[in-house]
Amino acid sequence: MSMAAEKTDRPLVLIVDDDEDVRFAIRELLLSVGIDACCFGSTQELLQADLPERPGCLILDVRMPGASGLDLQHHLALNGHTRPIIFLTGHGDIAMTVQAMKAGAMDFLTKPVRDQTLLDAVTAGIEKDISLRTAARHVKLHVDRYAKLTPREREVMREVAKGRLNKQIAFDLGISEITVKLHRGNVTKKMQAASVGQLIRIWELLPAEIREQKSP
Repeated sequence: MSMAAEKTDRPLVLIVDDDEDVRFAIRELLLSVGIDACCFGSTQELLQADLPERPGCLILDVRMPGASGLDLQHHLALNGHTRPIIFLTGHGDIAMTVQAMKAGAMDFLTKPVRDQTLLDAVTAGIEKDISLRTAARHVKLHVDRYAKLTPREREVMREVAKGRLNKQIAFDLGISEITVKLHRGNVTKKMQAASVGQLIRIWELLPAEIREQKSP
């Protein structure tokens, strides 16, 4: 799914259903409470669309011509798209529900569904996506700051995160304790950590591939 350059914090709900009447009804319901919505008649239409990068969620029918809603869920997950998904179907069964929920769906609703039930699910989906996006921005900020550390500073940060003392770090790295303190101060400043505890929390938020990198 490609994303347009336009960015906004206003939520957008994507509706994918082969029934035009259903798409229209859901869109009108969402618009009535001030939520923007965009409709698609198939999973392929959605994948070919150039969409703005906005918070929101997906409302998917399960059974449609071509790829199903479950197929789309699988495809999006493989490509790193974490937008919350609400399934809305007239042909659901327990096996489908279990499959969808295990794959991370927010909810699995059966048609006809009460307006308030659907709105509650959409609200929860939007809130979850906003939370995920905020967390992702924080992680990216930490990664960008970490990239500015020198190789030695990264080594010191790694050891500090293990709970090791300055003298232990100095011995392991073959440098003086004063040098460790200097590096540690630089790390704390560059990572904008207010305390050792916060520095450790920042380290734990870094992606695993960064934390598992071996020192040169």
